[in-house]
Amino acid sequence: MSERARLLELRGVDKSFGGLRVISNLDLHVDEGEIVSVIGPNGAGKTTLFNLITGLFRPDAGEIILDGDSIVGLYPHQITKRGVARTFQTLRLFLNMTVKENVMAAQYGRTHSTVFEAMLRLPRARREEREIARVAEEKLAFFGNRLMGYRWNQPAYSLSYANRRRLEIARAMATEPRILLLDEPAAGMNPAETHEITELIGKLREDAGHTILVIEHDMHVVEGISDRVVALDHGVKIAEGTFDAVATNPRVVEAYLGASATVTK
Repeated sequence: MSERARLLELRGVDKSFGGLRVISNLDLHVDEGEIVSVIGPNGAGKTTLFNLITGLFRPDAGEIILDGDSIVGLYPHQITKRGVARTFQTLRLFLNMTVKENVMAAQYGRTHSTVFEAMLRLPRARREEREIARVAEEKLAFFGNRLMGYRWNQPAYSLSYANRRRLEIARAMATEPRILLLDEPAAGMNPAETHEITELIGKLREDAGHTILVIEHDMHVVEGISDRVVALDHGVKIAEGTFDAVATNPRVVEAYLGASATVTK
C-alpha cells in the first residue's frame, strides 16, 4: 500500500483561555483518505481542537498546516474555501428553511454573481442558482431515501433528530471539502441510529472520497470507523494508534475512569 499524503497537520499547538491551558503542545496529523478519531473525557479539549482548525480560535503557539500551507490567521470562511468543513456537537441548521435550501445555503460563498444580477435574475445568477440546486440534490441523494424526494421541500424542523444530523453532514459536503470534521455525529442517537451513522461515516470515505477527523464518545463507533485514534486529556495527547492499542492504554483508562486500571479483552 502506497504511503498517503499528509493533508492536515498540527505542530506544537497551544491554546489557553485566561490561565487555563486547553490545548498543550499538540502534534496531530490526518493523511489523505484516513479516518482519525479523537477521544477523551469531557473537558479534554476536543471541540477547542476543531475550533482552532476551522479558525474560530487562533492558537497561542504552533502551526496548523493544510495541504502544505499554514491556515493560522485565516478567517473561518477562508479556511472553508480551502477545503475544511465541519459539523457541530449541537445541531446548527436553518430550521425554518427547507432541507434543500439548507444545503444550497452552504454554496453561496462560492458564487460570483452580484446582488444586482441576483435581484434582476440575470443569466449568470440563474445559471449559478441551477448549479447550486443540482449540487444540493446530489449531496442529499447520497443519503438515500432519508433525505430524498418529498423531504427536499420540508422544513428542517420537521426532520427526525437522526435526519437532522444527516442534513448537517450534507450541508458540510456541499462546500466540497478536502477534509470533514465531524463533532460527535452519533450524539443522542439510539443503538440502531448509531449503527447507521457508523456505516454512513465509512461511506463518506469509501464512496464520497472524504478524509475525516471525528470527535466521538461512543467507543463502538470509534472502533468501527477508525484507522487511527488520538486520545486527549486536559489538552494533552496521551495516546495514539490503533483502536485496540489506545483503548487498552493505561493512561486512557485512567483518564476515563479516574483511577489506574488494567483492561483485558
